[in-house]
Amino acid sequence: MDLIEKTRELGKLLQDEESYKSMKEAEKKADADTELQELIKEFNLKRLSINVETQKAEKDGEKIAELNKEMQKVYADIMANENMKAYNESKQLFDQVSGRVMTILQNCIAGEDPETTDFDSSCTGSCATCGGCG
Repeated sequence: MDLIEKTRELGKLLQDEESYKSMKEAEKKADADTELQELIKEFNLKRLSINVETQKAEKDGEKIAELNKEMQKVYADIMANENMKAYNESKQLFDQVSGRVMTILQNCIAGEDPETTDFDSSCTGSCATCGGCG
């Protein structure tokens, strides 16, 4: 098997991963949730309105502040939705798996031993204190 075939095999394994399946199921439920979809549309309209207002030559600071406040309220409602919460949680779990896979691949590309290289779980997310991922 060549490299591309092995990569496709890896893709299949990732899609067979339980966290991936959970994420896709949660995504379907979120997509089917009409209340959630309406909130997302409302959020996008608020964001668009803010963009329009901030592009005007004579900005109305009060109107922009009010739109921001409304947008933040809609965002909070979106994030409080049970289907959105389930999606975010399942996505976070799959992101951990896929992040580990990507880190191992990147480490191998950088010349590390494929048999021993792994994801450094002590990563804080701040590159300022790390010399690790390069």
